[in-house]
Amino acid sequence: MEINENAALVVIDVQKGFESEFWGRRDNPDAERNIAALIDVWQETGRPVVFVRHDSPRAGSPLEPGTEGNEFKDFVEERRGKGTGPELLVTKSVNSAFYGEPDLDAWLKGVARGGAADGQRGQFVVVGIQTNMCNETTARMGGNLGYDVLFAIDAMHTFDLAGPFEWTQTAEELTRATAVSLHGGRFARVVTTEDVVKGASAA
Repeated sequence: MEINENAALVVIDVQKGFESEFWGRRDNPDAERNIAALIDVWQETGRPVVFVRHDSPRAGSPLEPGTEGNEFKDFVEERRGKGTGPELLVTKSVNSAFYGEPDLDAWLKGVARGGAADGQRGQFVVVGIQTNMCNETTARMGGNLGYDVLFAIDAMHTFDLAGPFEWTQTAEELTRATAVSLHGGRFARVVTTEDVVKGASAA
């Protein structure tokens, strides 16, 4: 797998509030370890890293600004500012990181060049929380905007969820549905952390 020299790592909503019992049962206990490994590789190779934080507008939300839950998990916070490449903090109040501040699309095409300098498609890797929510929404929008989106499925997690008509799906079922939809629909390429690390290290 080829990882562009200027491919960005987009780390979505890895916040303490997602440790709350409010969300219920989660999947993939290895998510944090894999996210940390990818941040380390990106920082070591001087590639751009984007840290995305969800500032919930809902009073009492586990992600409400000004609360501990809004803060990044410690392993993310301690890595911020440690890389040799460009870094950006995006804050948002909706699902897509492309609807945050500052403008992610503009930054990827400008500061991180987005591959525009040599005609190469802009490329970024999605990791973080939640797989079928903000991660999937950001990946879909990135695909629509013309980016080569890599979705590191084992560097993220989600939670069991109830829907309409008394339908429910486990976190594992939601993860699989997201992976099939994104990959099968060609919004993104669903990959593993190992795939991405090998590609980034070989470039």
